[in-house]
Amino acid sequence: MLRRSAMVLASAAALAAPAAFAQTGPREMTWTAYDTGSSGFNIAVAIGQAFKTGVGVDVRILPAGNDVARLSPLRAGRAVASAMGIGTYFAQEGVLEFGVKAWGPQPMRLLMTTSSCNGITLAAAKDAGIREVKDIRGKRVGVVVGSPALTQGALGLIAFGGLTEKDVKLVEFSSNNAMWKGMVNNEVDVALSSTISGQSREMDASPRGVVWPPFPAADKEGWARIHKRAPYFVPVQATCGAGGLSKDKPVGTAGYAYPIFMSYASAPTDAVQTMVRGFIEQYDTYKNAAPGADGMALDRQVFTWVVPYHDGAIAAFKAKGVWNDAAQKHNDALLARQKVLADAWKAFTASAPADDKEFSAAWTKARAAALRARNMDVIFE
Repeated sequence: MLRRSAMVLASAAALAAPAAFAQTGPREMTWTAYDTGSSGFNIAVAIGQAFKTGVGVDVRILPAGNDVARLSPLRAGRAVASAMGIGTYFAQEGVLEFGVKAWGPQPMRLLMTTSSCNGITLAAAKDAGIREVKDIRGKRVGVVVGSPALTQGALGLIAFGGLTEKDVKLVEFSSNNAMWKGMVNNEVDVALSSTISGQSREMDASPRGVVWPPFPAADKEGWARIHKRAPYFVPVQATCGAGGLSKDKPVGTAGYAYPIFMSYASAPTDAVQTMVRGFIEQYDTYKNAAPGADGMALDRQVFTWVVPYHDGAIAAFKAKGVWNDAAQKHNDALLARQKVLADAWKAFTASAPADDKEFSAAWTKARAAALRARNMDVIFE
């Protein structure tokens, strides 16, 4: 199935040469993204339109409501790439919705990521008296059932203030929208959000108001505690969003790239290289076409994150002079981690329990043992 995906991705191989592509290459590609209307979907559409006008490639965007639905078309060879979220990392690790028989650790590879002026961080009701993360102790923290990204993220970020789930009151909601209605209605005090989300702007306009507790990059101990639980967060200087954020009034928050353009490791190197080159060279065409699309800028790429880059993407970055030895060393370490996980999965599934719950519990232990044996962080236990 991955071989079929690689064949689809080869259709991108002439992106940097429109005339040649028009003569010799397929004229269509399919990507997956978050639901219609989400910022990730809108950015993917903007880039797809730039590909159409700039190099004559029609890009079809398939919206999907969860990470499994977004990755399934890639795995089956029906899509070339995905504008994913942090589920990219969960899939690599083989945890949460990917810690099941049908999935396990996936060989994820980054193409390019989107990091704009916003943060993805903890929002607090202004009337809750929360000015620092440590003030969240005893407060009501919203989590969403079935959404590991929101729940894991919130629990990871409260660790900055030395807190765990035992120090707060977790309030479960059925969806992100329901959680934010709960914020407005005084059912919860804290929730994970993008600073530019419509929900946070609605909260800001409500009688409760919204504030963003700071996550100073200089607090190394606080960030070390976050990374033990959610290593994908990085310090961000948020300069746009609700609560009066601006270039003149920035706040040091947490954040991570979104959307994350990715594919599987099996994608041909030359095809990925030309696709990423297309992302780079068409930037001026799409950067203002959707909120956040400017975050695809080459100088906003983080080359030492938690998922490795594809060799084709690395080749494109080298051609632009932005890839260095430190980035390569980090990438090699991530590839080694993926191999440990893949080997552990192969050994585990050879004699794994048949019962689904027993399977997941046993895999969690086997995964942890394999990583500890190589002195690698377990993160998920």
